[in-house]
Amino acid sequence: MTIRRPRDLESERAALRAAADRLLAGTPLRSTSGKLTASELLRESALRRDVAYGDHKDLVEEFQARVKAQRCTPSAMQELADEVAALKKRLAAVTEELAKERTVTAALRRITAELDLELHQAREELEQSGNVARLPTPRRQVSRR
Repeated sequence: MTIRRPRDLESERAALRAAADRLLAGTPLRSTSGKLTASELLRESALRRDVAYGDHKDLVEEFQARVKAQRCTPSAMQELADEVAALKKRLAAVTEELAKERTVTAALRRITAELDLELHQAREELEQSGNVARLPTPRRQVSRR
């Protein structure tokens, strides 16, 4: 048999208030999105939904009223949203550039293969003709220091 500890209503209320303040300030600890919703408030406060709406519904409603009064996204969240948008735009540009480079690379590989084949065929033709004399290759001069 497990013994349940009595709930501390004041610490729950304090957790909800602190979570609301952090969300409105744009500095959440647990919330991944930082959205100003009741669900994010509960996630940020680490309280269960039944606890928050059962005993502390007034604080949830107060948070929702503060959100309406604020009528804007916290500056920290707005900066993050702007950064994400810029990064998505940059990623799209880099992805497009990569696709172009892959096309060029494929064309260069085909050209290299064709030139290699032509060189191989030209060497075979020279060997088969037999009346081409090979010239001596120039020697490299070793520099003395």
